[in-house]
Amino acid sequence: MAKELMLVGSVPYDTAEEVFDTFGFELGEYLAAVPDGEIGPRKHWISKVHFQVIAAHPEFEVLRHPAHENGVERQNPRNSGDSWLFRVKDGVDQVRFGDRGWRLGYARDAISSYFVFRTLRDKNVLRDGIRFQVSIPSVNSVIAPRVFPIPGDLEKIRPGYEEAVLGEVETILDRIPGEDLVIQWDCATELQDAYGGIEGLDPDTMIERNVAQFRRLCPVIPEGVWLGFHLCFGTLGGWPRFAPDDLSGAVIMANAIIEHAGRRVDWIHLPVLDTLEDAFFEPLEGLKTDGAKVYLGMIHNMASFPERLTVARKYLADFGLGGYCGFGREPLAVLPRILSDHLKAAELAGF
Repeated sequence: MAKELMLVGSVPYDTAEEVFDTFGFELGEYLAAVPDGEIGPRKHWISKVHFQVIAAHPEFEVLRHPAHENGVERQNPRNSGDSWLFRVKDGVDQVRFGDRGWRLGYARDAISSYFVFRTLRDKNVLRDGIRFQVSIPSVNSVIAPRVFPIPGDLEKIRPGYEEAVLGEVETILDRIPGEDLVIQWDCATELQDAYGGIEGLDPDTMIERNVAQFRRLCPVIPEGVWLGFHLCFGTLGGWPRFAPDDLSGAVIMANAIIEHAGRRVDWIHLPVLDTLEDAFFEPLEGLKTDGAKVYLGMIHNMASFPERLTVARKYLADFGLGGYCGFGREPLAVLPRILSDHLKAAELAGF
C-alpha cells in the first residue's frame, strides 16, 4: 500500500481495455490497484441497480422514472429531482432477490473485466504487482431514503439486498485470486447522514445504522484481499451534491468504519472541496486510521492544488491523492485532462 495515487472507480470509456490501456498504463507506477472503469451501466453508479434490478423486481412499484429526453426514455437521472423512486407493494413484508451471487451483476462484470486485466498484465501493459479493484456501492447508498421514500420500506428491503450483495462478494472471491484483488465500498448516503443531511433520522444512532452493513459484509473478505472505502459528497446534478463546512463528518464516518469493519481496512478515501480554509481540513487531525492508507480526493482545479496540498499537510502528514469521485458522469472529452491532472498532482506532491 505504498503507492500514492488511487482511482475511485468510474472512467467513462466503452471498454475495460481502454481504461487499463490509458489510466492503468499511464498511472501504473503510482497505483496500488486499478478499476475497470465501471464501464457500461455502472458508470452512473447506483442507477444501474435501480433500472436493471429494482424496476424489474415484481415486489416493487415504480413511482417515478427519469424524465424523457426529446421523447426518448432515460435510464439515468439528471439530478435528485429526476431520480428513480420506488415503493414496496402492499402485502410484502420482506423483499428477497433471486439468482444469488449473480442477480446484481457486480460479480459477472468483475469476472469479465478481470480476464482483460490479467491479459494486459501478462502483456506488460499493466505493471506486475498492481491489483484489480472492484468498487461496489454500499447497501445504504443503493437502498436509500431518497429513492425509497415510503416510511418502513427500507427495513423491508435492506436485509434482502444485503444478502444479495454478500452473494456477489462471495462469487467474486471464488473466481478472482485474492492476491490480485481489492474490494472497495462506495459510500455517499452514509456521508450525507454523518452531516445530518437526511431528514427524520436520529443522529444518536447514525454510526450504528451505517456501520452495521460493513460489520456483516467485511469479515467474509479474507485478509489477503485488500479492503478500501470511498466516502463521497455526491456528484448527481453536479459536484458536490452537498458541501459541508469541514471534514468533521467524513472523519467521524471514516473512524467508525475502520473500527467496526471487523477486519483490516487497507485504505480510506475522503473527498476534498475546493477550499483553502484551515477550518475545513483541521478535523483530519482526528483520523484514527489503524494502519489504513488515507487518500484525499483533491485532484481537481489544479490552479489551487498546491495551496490545498500545503493546507492539508498541516493536519495530516502522510496521505495519497485521488479525484473527489469517479469520472463516470464526466464527458469523454475531458478524460485526457483528468489523466494529465493526476500526473501533475503526483509531480507537485513529490511522489
